[in-house]
Formats: sequence, structure tokens, C-alpha cells
Amino acid sequence: MAKKKTSVKSTELDAPEFFAAIADIEKEKGIPKSYMLDRITQALVAAYKRDHDGVQDNISVEANEEKCEVRMFIRKDVVEVVDNPGTEMSLEEARRSLPRAQLGDVLRIEIKPKNFGRIAAMTARQVIIQGMREAERGMVFDEFSGKEHEIITGTVNRIDERSGSVSIRLTSGTEYTDAFLGPNEQVKGETYPEGARIKVYVVEVRRSTKGPQVLISRSHPGLVKRLFEMEVPEIYDGTVEVKSIAREAGSRTKLAVWSDDPNVDPIGACVGPKGQRVGAVVNELRGEKVDIIKYSEDPVQFIAAALAPADVLSVSVSEDGKNCRVVVPDDQLSLAIGKEGQNARLAARLTGYKIDIHPASVPLPPEEPKPAPAAVAEEPEDPSETEDDLILDDEEETDAPAAEESQEMPDAFPEDTDDLFTED
Repeated sequence: MAKKKTSVKSTELDAPEFFAAIADIEKEKGIPKSYMLDRITQALVAAYKRDHDGVQDNISVEANEEKCEVRMFIRKDVVEVVDNPGTEMSLEEARRSLPRAQLGDVLRIEIKPKNFGRIAAMTARQVIIQGMREAERGMVFDEFSGKEHEIITGTVNRIDERSGSVSIRLTSGTEYTDAFLGPNEQVKGETYPEGARIKVYVVEVRRSTKGPQVLISRSHPGLVKRLFEMEVPEIYDGTVEVKSIAREAGSRTKLAVWSDDPNVDPIGACVGPKGQRVGAVVNELRGEKVDIIKYSEDPVQFIAAALAPADVLSVSVSEDGKNCRVVVPDDQLSLAIGKEGQNARLAARLTGYKIDIHPASVPLPPEEPKPAPAAVAEEPEDPSETEDDLILDDEEETDAPAAEESQEMPDAFPEDTDDLFTED
């Protein structure tokens, strides 16, 4: 009975299949051929060095896509006495490959991949896989780094019940990555069911050992600004500018807008016809209240507008430009302060001033006086003065007119001290 022939798998590098695989990688993962060829070249060199001690930078790899050839060469010097077999060879050995070889010549010898050992082949494989991972991570980082301070729509993958973090799959173009929405970046009262699509704000994109890390938020004030840019064309093209935002996520947001075009109403542009534009933003924020305020370079007008919906009677700004006193009608005091001080707190964040609110029925307390300048120290007496000089000075003082002693000293305090204190 004839024996069945078994095919022996060749250890030679199949160049056409090699270049076809690189083309498939470029098509599927978007990794350029030049990058993969560079990584594969490094892998082949590392594999050969692992199996051959003494080999230095005398190895080269030539990849010709047009001829579908991948060849690897090692250069060795022809010497009489071989000290390092990795870089040198004897004359007898050289003439086996090239009969005309002479001492001092440099021979370039081709190396076949079948000469690689098993460990060396595994090393080459790991280098190629690592190169592909690094390329993929670099492409993801480049894609998402351009999305910083922008809004991206993601899909909720899972929820960690123990920590409360939400895993969200973010997609941009052909790239995707997973980001975690921490409890501090979530809005109180919002729920994120698995499979739901939500908009998140990209705070920052970082590099890490495990790949790019995308930091996202639902409570960041930038989310409100980007939502208005999506809904209001005047903000997107720069006709209306968002000057400042103060937000307490899930409860209330104050937005200061301004336009240098006198024909454009910045508040009306943000509200939209029948409130459609601001309504779309409120729906995305799931019912969060939004106050739109007109910005003014005059701090008095800006602070008064920031305390809306309360009416303001007067605003006085301190000289340091950091504090202000606001007087409101008695029936508007609670409205100006807001629930748990929220309205006054948001107005202070929006304007950058520390706001002190007083009712109209109570007189304002006097402003704190400025500290007096430091007293100048008197010069010490000259110890070189003699006793006769001191006696002479006393005599001169006795000759002075007595009228000076009779001058009346002013009262340190007025008689009626009640005028210095007023009720707050």
C-alpha cells in the first residue's frame, strides 16, 4: 500500500502573502503600510539578535512591494582571527560564499527566516502585535484629542453598582473608546439605563499606559455652552458671545450673553421663536432651569441683571472691585437670595463679585474704614549731647510763651455718641 504523502509547511517567508496581510491591516484598522513595515523590520532584527550573540547594527531588511520581496542581510568583516562571530568571519568561510573574497572585505550575506528559532519567532510576533496596539492607541488619541471641550454622543454600556460609575462607549469617525462617567461628573437625579444614548462633554484627553483616557462630564458648565452653540446659530457664528456661565447641575444655570451688533438681541436669539431654542437645551438638561442675562461692561448693570428675577434698587461697588452692596425692596429680598442662597450664589459666580444684599427698609451699615498708615518712628536721641546742652534746652523751653500750654485739646469723642451707630 502506497504511503500517503504529507506536505511539509515551508519556513520561507511568503512575500505576496506578507504584503497582502499588511494591506488588509491598513484597510481594516487604518494603520499605514509604512508604519507596519517599520515595525516588522524591527521585529525581524530583534528576532535574529535574540538567537545570535554578538550581532550589532550590521543587519538590514529590504522590503520591495513592487517585486514582492522581503530580504534580510547581515554584514561581516573578513579577518584572519575571528573575535566576534556576529560581526566577523574567517577568510576560509568567506570564500565558501564568495571565492574572490580577500582579507579586509565586507560581505553582505542573506539570512533566511527559516534560520530563526522558535523563541525568536515569538519575539517577532510580540513586537508586531505591540506595534499594532500602539498604532491603534495613537489613532484613537489623535481622533479624540481634537474633541476636547466638545460634545460627543455615547452609548451606555454598563453601570458599576458599587461605585456608581457609568461606562460609555464613545465613537468618533472610525475610532471608538470607552470612558467612565464618575459620580462627581453626573447630574443628581439623572438615570442612565443601559443602551441609552446620551450627550457628554469631553473635559480632557490624556495618554496612559493602557491607551488614551477620555475624561467626560454631564455637570460641567461647558456642556450648557456647547448645547446653546448647537441650537443657536448666532452663537455658533460668533454674532452672539457667551461671556460667562454659572451652573449648579440639575437645578439652575445662569448664562450671560452679549452681542456687538446693535440689531441683534442676544437674549431673544438664545430664547428663539416661542422659546424653542432654550426649550431644546432644557430638555437635554432634563428640566434644569436656565436664566439668560444680558452682559454689560458696567458692573452695576451687570450685577443688577444677574440677580434676576429680583428687582434691584441700587448697587454700590467697592473701590477694590471685588465686593458690592445691593439694595432690594423688602418683598424681593427672599427672591434675590433664592432658595438656600442659590440665586445670590450663582450671581456671584457669574459676575465675579462678592454680593451683600440688604432690604430697603434697613439703613446700610457704615463701610469699614481703611487702616491708618503706620506711624513713623522717631529718631533716637544723640548720645553725644552733654549735660550742659540739656540744661540749655530746658531754659529755652521755659522762655516759651505760656499761651502754648493754654491751648485747648480737642475732645476725643463727640458728646452725642449715638450718631456713630445705626441699626442694620
